[in-house]
Amino acid sequence: MLYMLLGEDDFSLTKSLEEIKRGAGDQALLAANTTTFDGQQLTLDQLRTVCETVPFLAEKRLVIIQGLLGHFEPRGKSRRQKKIAPPTERESEYKSFAAYLSNIPDSTVLVLIDGRIRSNNPLFKQLSAKAEVRSFPILREDRLRQRIEREVAEQGASMSHPAVDLLAKLVGGNLWIMANEINKLALFTSGRRIEVEDIKAIVSYAQEANVFAMVDAILDFKAGVAEQLLEQLLQQGASSAYLLVMLVRQVRMIVRAKELRRQRKPEAEIQSKLGLAQEFALRKTLEQAQRYPLERLKEVYHKLLQTDLSIKTGKFEGGLALNLLIAELCPQART
Repeated sequence: MLYMLLGEDDFSLTKSLEEIKRGAGDQALLAANTTTFDGQQLTLDQLRTVCETVPFLAEKRLVIIQGLLGHFEPRGKSRRQKKIAPPTERESEYKSFAAYLSNIPDSTVLVLIDGRIRSNNPLFKQLSAKAEVRSFPILREDRLRQRIEREVAEQGASMSHPAVDLLAKLVGGNLWIMANEINKLALFTSGRRIEVEDIKAIVSYAQEANVFAMVDAILDFKAGVAEQLLEQLLQQGASSAYLLVMLVRQVRMIVRAKELRRQRKPEAEIQSKLGLAQEFALRKTLEQAQRYPLERLKEVYHKLLQTDLSIKTGKFEGGLALNLLIAELCPQART
């Protein structure tokens, strides 16, 4: 049996792989008959040797190959190159893999795991009709909310619609984090419905969201809002040093995102260069990069560095220094 598990939602993909394993027989025996390959380095001879070895004390052998389809992703070529280019070793290689994978022994369960694959990937085109293809794209909007509601129900809990919306906004499509946060929320609420206030109290990204909001308020000259958010964060246990570091970090990332946008870099590359794991953080940073002019960002950044110096030299206590920072950056005449 041949499976293709494709997509960037590795949480759902991993669950699907576990389902395939459960259907392949005794788990203890299957573990002794499981081989995992790196598809970028795999040779056909290595694959054939494993697939054609009789399973030890079991009915099935499980072979998992990660990245084989990606190894044959089409590379950009001009029309002229496509017309004159002869068959390459790479093309011969994918045809050999396709021919063998179409006729693997009945005793082998073979799983190809990859990220996003183009429809014109030659190996995918050859094998898709002969495999069970399961796609796992990053969930967004309605599908993400539905997944949250399903995960909440599986935890034996319930969640209000506004709370679902907030959790989706904070966590985004990272289902590993989402499952962990739902587990914490279910334990915290202990049988009652999960509400927005529970999200704000428990979900780790709620504090980060307030930092984003405070940056927005400062950049928009909204002193009152910025001061209120600062007070909330301090009451929630955030240290002034942590908040200053987060503010400096966020303004620096906004400037970098602005420059990467100017260079017309794709969002995936921007996310990688900024080191942002959460979709929520990426979306908010790109939004801020679009909204605020570079001169305003530079002004805020320099003031943040001055505040850091005043705290480290003992000129001001942390909380007071941050309040003075907000007052300087958001003068009453400009609110």
